[in-house]
Amino acid sequence: MLNVSSVSAGYGGVPALSDVSLHIRPGEIVTIVGSNGTGKSTLARVISGLVRPTAGEIVFDGKRIDRLPPHEVVKLGLVHVPEGRHVFGKLTVEENLKLGAYTQSDSAAVRERLDYVCKLFPLLAERKNQKAGSLSGGQQQMLALGRGLMTNPRLLILDEPSLGLAPKLVEELFDSIKSISREGLTILLIEQRVLEALELSHRGYVLQNGRIVLEGPSRDLIDSDMVRKAYLGM
Repeated sequence: MLNVSSVSAGYGGVPALSDVSLHIRPGEIVTIVGSNGTGKSTLARVISGLVRPTAGEIVFDGKRIDRLPPHEVVKLGLVHVPEGRHVFGKLTVEENLKLGAYTQSDSAAVRERLDYVCKLFPLLAERKNQKAGSLSGGQQQMLALGRGLMTNPRLLILDEPSLGLAPKLVEELFDSIKSISREGLTILLIEQRVLEALELSHRGYVLQNGRIVLEGPSRDLIDSDMVRKAYLGM
């Protein structure tokens, strides 16, 4: 479904990614793990069109997308839920969710999608008239994820969804991601919580200093000496 081939990128001439290649098959959860500042969020932004690569190419479902603007990438079914949630604080929960469906012209389809998201996250239904800015961090993360799902994506990029959440909320969030995956949605998960992310995913890539240094089935990565020493404290 997604092929990232020899991609490099940076900011103001400072490199952030160097010769990164990865692929994602339909229905997979693939995780990108690594420490802060290794280029994980840059990779998400490059794939979704927010940052142009300086080299390489990105192909989504047979179509090259690295030259497309972000809104055109979204229309193809590739949706990025960015780090930091970025909800519209002065709008209600329901208004935030409906903004996620801006590519949908069928009002019945939007209502159906809204019902789906509210079933997945009942709390959003309970608080649909509440201002998004008054929600807790965990609730805002649910809203950000729900808003991403309103587009009815085929591939969902989740960038650090557990950032700043209490352990119990992280567990609930990852359960939601499992549930979404079981329905067939393909997911690229970018996480600092290495063990939890690898246990959730089918395959993984380890990113260090802007380069892929290790890849493989998640179980193999969990068992690798490098991952255990560098990220799991074992």
